Amino acid sequence: MSEQDPSLYDRLYVEFIYYFNVARDYFECHEVMEELWLEEGRAPLYQGLLQVAVGLYHYRNGNLSGAVKLFTAAIDKLEPRRAQQGTGIDLARLVDDSKRYLQQLERANEEPFAFYDLDILIVDPQLEKQVDDLIGHPPMAGEEH
Repeated sequence: MSEQDPSLYDRLYVEFIYYFNVARDYFECHEVMEELWLEEGRAPLYQGLLQVAVGLYHYRNGNLSGAVKLFTAAIDKLEPRRAQQGTGIDLARLVDDSKRYLQQLERANEEPFAFYDLDILIVDPQLEKQVDDLIGHPPMAGEEH
């Protein structure tokens, strides 16, 4: 397919999914999604996805209050869009998983839990193929997008 094919997902979006699901590099998730978010007129969907990644980043690095703040903001952005079409992902599942994570975060002082990754379920075979292509030829973290 040519790069002009409208069925292809934006490269930055694909990289975000790759960094989130495969590399588990939530800092790079932030970098690529912020660039896409700015390019696309600060779309709340992209901001919400970015905030889930940053919430995971904060919790993995011991910043409980930052994780709570980011997950709360992410859910606020993503909940109204949970049925949005054209994302190539199961957004409703990510919202539900994020809500469960937030509930655990809010009880973490009384009931500590080990950090764990979330997965973004890909539902579009084209997006799956594009992510698989990145697995075969990974982007270099920190490179210009």
